[in-house]
Amino acid sequence: MRSHYCGGINESHIDQDVTLCGWVHRRRDHGGVIFLDLRDRDGIAQVVFNPEAAESFAIAEKVRSEFVIQVSGRVRRRPAGTENNTMVTGQVEVVCHEVSILNAAATPPFPLDEHVDVGEDVRLRYRFIDLRRPEMLKRLRFRSRVTSYMRNFLDSNGFMDVETPILTRATPEGARDYLVPSRTHEGSFFALPQSPQLFKQLLMVSGADRYYQIAKCFRDEDLRADRQPEFTQIDIEASFIDEEGLMGLTETMMRDLFREVMQVDLPEFPRMPYAEAMRRFGSDKPDLRIPLELVDVGELVANVDFKVFAGPARDPKGRVAALRVPKGGELTRKQIDDYTKYVGIYGAKGLAYIKVNELSKGAEGLQSPIVKFLGDEVALAVVERAGAEDGDIVFFGADRATVVNEALGALRVRIGHDMNLLTREWAPLWVVDFPMFEETPDGGLTPIHHPFTAPACTADELAAAPAAALSRAYDMVLNGTELGGGSIRIHDATMQSTVFRTLGIDDEEAQAKFGFLLDALKYGCPPHGGLAFGLDRLIMLMTGASSIRDVIAFPKTQSATCLMTQAPGVVEDKQLKELHIRLRRSALTSAGDAATDGAKPQG
Repeated sequence: MRSHYCGGINESHIDQDVTLCGWVHRRRDHGGVIFLDLRDRDGIAQVVFNPEAAESFAIAEKVRSEFVIQVSGRVRRRPAGTENNTMVTGQVEVVCHEVSILNAAATPPFPLDEHVDVGEDVRLRYRFIDLRRPEMLKRLRFRSRVTSYMRNFLDSNGFMDVETPILTRATPEGARDYLVPSRTHEGSFFALPQSPQLFKQLLMVSGADRYYQIAKCFRDEDLRADRQPEFTQIDIEASFIDEEGLMGLTETMMRDLFREVMQVDLPEFPRMPYAEAMRRFGSDKPDLRIPLELVDVGELVANVDFKVFAGPARDPKGRVAALRVPKGGELTRKQIDDYTKYVGIYGAKGLAYIKVNELSKGAEGLQSPIVKFLGDEVALAVVERAGAEDGDIVFFGADRATVVNEALGALRVRIGHDMNLLTREWAPLWVVDFPMFEETPDGGLTPIHHPFTAPACTADELAAAPAAALSRAYDMVLNGTELGGGSIRIHDATMQSTVFRTLGIDDEEAQAKFGFLLDALKYGCPPHGGLAFGLDRLIMLMTGASSIRDVIAFPKTQSATCLMTQAPGVVEDKQLKELHIRLRRSALTSAGDAATDGAKPQG
């Protein structure tokens, strides 16, 4: 039906006849001559309709925005002074001699002009129209280029693309599973995979050696800008390889990818232990573009009468840290109040600060309500420890270490962006030496990554001091975003059983839930490891999108609903009976509400 894409015509096609198909992006009537901007996936072409071609001109008078048409005509150079240098096709236009309306269109719910601001709920309700916008199509094409490049890279490095099951059984991977009731096995449920973790390990046992998959994964968890209930990851696993081999391979892939699709040479990937990242930045995915760091001041305030500081300073699980902001003394009280509310999101009870007006005046040169509680000597000592100078402000966090890290870590990033402190465009790194476990609120242990991660110690050492054990895990971080995480896996049945027992999973429960894995480890499992990249996050970062919803064709809202299809929805009683399910009245009410929920757009 067409000879060229709209965005593909240029000066090389002058005096050639072409046939284009697409949507009417814009219609303009200039003194008897009609101009249509015709849009397709590749771009926009200007089509001219002259009154002399009466039949075509009459049809052009009828068309409106988003009509689907076919145009045949001759390419010519645009008259001098009418060129559009912002468009690839801006030097030429098509003089129409034949046009057909392939389909009329109702007035769209919002214009497809890139300058129009429309609510995300409307965009998601009419996603099939929203995706017509050049900005959205460009992101989908970019995503396709990235996945194509990664496939080719992994294929050329000996990896096999293998599909793993979508219907599987529930496994403990840190989030709630989406469950699927079985019609043929009454009372039993499948689970949608949170990742292909166990299957890719079994592929290594099977001798596949090198596996990859662009895998759909599912997690029933609370959402935010970089989370979705269903997401895509580039899943990689390899046998007879160690950390250095996997990190080197995937770092090369990422460098080559950025160079190929963005013409960007990523800088060096430094390696930072988890403990250092938490101490300096309060985060295991620090944004190294921001030159602000947390400084411990606990021992300086441990003996003051100010219990807000002294309590956490004396608590083994507490932390008192300072964050110096150069020239932060210019912040207004309203800005400080806004930052105080912001850290409250992360559990902080407040945000103490000291403004450094003039250090040469000693404590008199400090401005803060807390100076009198700390005492002049201690106040000056913490300011000195933070490295503050005249005109700076020093913020403080004093609470449980987890709260201080999250609150000041997030504040560091917020201030870095608010004050335009970023020192470079791209800052990658590897975070390594993660603990095997972290403590739960009830005093138990839970794995930092998952229970199949290999510890960096023997089984006996792990059993003797599990809280002190480090893992053989590694995360790739870019600009404060975790691109991918992985580890060397446990390939020994004794070690795997030790980890299960450490997590409170006895041998009977382990056999019931993971018997197939423990059996596989007994039959010659090779050393192996892997890594999974979050494809949606990667594309969001590379395209500069503010949310992964803008790089997924049909995403869900913050409440995990699809506004376009109104999913999830209620089902007929007949289907429920076949699945041996009976809903309580409260569930029926909730389901009915969900079906009509407008769903607030995700922030």
